[in-house]
Formats: sequence, C-alpha cells, structure tokens
Amino acid sequence: MSLWVVVGGQYGSEGKGKISAFIAKQEDIDICVRCGGPNSGHSFVDEHGDTRVLRQLSTGFVNARTRLLIPAGALIDPAILKQEIETLGLSTTNVGIDRKCFVIEDRDRDEERSLHLNDRLSSTLCGVGAAQARRVLRGEDAKLARDVADIHPWLSRYLTDVSDEVNSGLDRDKKVLIEGTQGFGLSVYSEHYPKTTSRDTTAAGFLSEVGVSPRLVTEIVVVFRTFPIRVAGQQAGPLKDEISWQQLQRESGYLEPVEEWTTVTRKLRRVARFDWELAQHCAQVNRPTRLAINGLDYLDASNRGARTWNQLTTKAKTFVDRLNLEIGATCSFLGTGPSLNGIIPYQASKQSHSHVPVLSGTI
Repeated sequence: MSLWVVVGGQYGSEGKGKISAFIAKQEDIDICVRCGGPNSGHSFVDEHGDTRVLRQLSTGFVNARTRLLIPAGALIDPAILKQEIETLGLSTTNVGIDRKCFVIEDRDRDEERSLHLNDRLSSTLCGVGAAQARRVLRGEDAKLARDVADIHPWLSRYLTDVSDEVNSGLDRDKKVLIEGTQGFGLSVYSEHYPKTTSRDTTAAGFLSEVGVSPRLVTEIVVVFRTFPIRVAGQQAGPLKDEISWQQLQRESGYLEPVEEWTTVTRKLRRVARFDWELAQHCAQVNRPTRLAINGLDYLDASNRGARTWNQLTTKAKTFVDRLNLEIGATCSFLGTGPSLNGIIPYQASKQSHSHVPVLSGTI
C-alpha cells in the first residue's frame, strides 16, 4: 500500500501535473484522484512533444491502467469533463466521478462576472468560487452529480463513491496518488487572504476532499519551481521579489524569449525570485517526505533537458542542495524542462554529491 499526495508549494503552476504524471508511470499507480475544479489547468509536454492540458481529470492518464477519480470535495463542469473524457478516449473502466461532486452551472459563471471577480481577484470566471459558495449555503436548488442525470445522462455511468474506492483500494494494498490543485500560497486560509482561491490547498485539505485518513499517507511531495509565478495583475495578490521575464531570460542565458501564460485565461503570468520564507512555511504546514523542483533550466538554460545529476550546472546543484537542507526533505524529482523526459529522478542520478540522505523524509 502507498498513498501519495502532491502539493503545490507556491502560487500554482509549479508543475504538479507533470510530477503527478511522472509518479503515476514510475510507481505504476493504481488510482489517481484529482482535487479542485476547472479553474486551473495541469499541463505537461508528453514523450512525443505534445502539450497535454487537463482541467478536471488527473494527469495520471499517462498510465493506461491507472483509474482516474474525481472526489466528493471537487466541483465539476460537465461540459469540460465530458470533453476531456472523450478526447482521451476513456471509459467507465478508466474514470470515476463521486456522486457527491458539486455541479457548476451557468449562473455561477454569471455571478462571478457580476461580482467583477476578474478585476478584483484575477478570477478565471469558471464559476468555481460561486458554486463553492452555493454549496456551503446548501440551498434547495444546489445540485450534486447524482442529481443531474436527466440533464447530463452520460454522467450517470461514471458515478461512484470515491472515498470508498480509495479506502478499499488501500486496504487491498493498492497504490494511490492524490493530485492537489493550485498552490499553498493560494489557500483560502493563507496570510494572503482575500487574494486567494476559494479552497484549502494543503495536503490536509486534499485528504479531506477525498475522504481518506492522514494516517494512511506514505508520501507527501511538495512541488516548487525555481522562479515562482502568479497570475496577471496586481489585483491577484502580492508576489515577493517580482522580476520581469526579460530579466529572467538574460540571467538564464536563454536565446529565445522566456514567458509563461495562464492555462485557462491565456494571460501573461508574473514571475519572481524564489521565496525561501514561503517555502519553509509550506514545509512546516505540509511536512513533505519528498520535494520536486522544476525550472532548473531557468537558473541556467544549459540545464534544459539534462538527464543526469552530473549534467547539471554547479548553480543548479547548489540550489538543490540548499533546498534539501533548508526544507529538511530530499528533492526526489529534478525538473529541467516542461517535458516528462525532463525529470531527473534524484535517487537514481545523485550518487555522491549530497549531504542529505535520500528520502530523509522529516522536518
């Protein structure tokens, strides 16, 4: 039995989807559970060079035998979910949707527009926050997945009890991965409130969404990136030590422009230097057993596509060693680009350089 939880350590877009997909293949995960809602996308470049973007399903689909689940704590947009299932060619064997998922409706998107959430908070206006509010208010018109079979008849085939599937699977020695959403700095309980998302974005919060005991967790992977990013506009909230993409390009030595755009709204993100204080706070709350670091190529473009520890620059190695020591857990996954091929498994590649035992695990 193993239960992995993947958590974003900053403000989202740390590469959780890529790391989750990598773990799903490397560990041959039986069940992947995707928390959250369609207001944020998880993306990565597959082995064929194609960019894969998902807003509802887990990136664990890269393992054909992995069952993909959406838990009761999540919110679903039936149109987006149906499109993803069809695009990936999945069936009821591959996908399960908890019958207690809350359903986003057109009025939720209309409500967010009327509240000017985009101008106030850089909301993606996908209706997630408004639907979450309706869920909490528990009105008679609130709809769960089990209530909309007449409107979305296709959905009924996928309905299940995700908590039961996960717990029963763990009792049968299955391997489960919970793919969290967004990032620790965006938690509705963080110090940045109200410039946050509408849910908790910690390992504990994701376990609650799924309905599984923290006593069963075997691995918590916190994913960082060398230069954290946040959505466009100062209204989205603070970003410590913000720099320009042009400055990052000059420092990294990239010859071509270096820019990143939001998955859902297609806006240019803001970028900043690594915030060590935020990383330590995230580690204190989430207690990771392993770390993942993406964007080593942003430290130096020559790290792009590196396949072994020895191919990394001294600057990248120094950064990884500092992260290990300051957080108190080991970087098990070293990202050198957006592709699944651009991940160096730490324990397989770093044989003689580290001052930290592999998988030291505690803080």
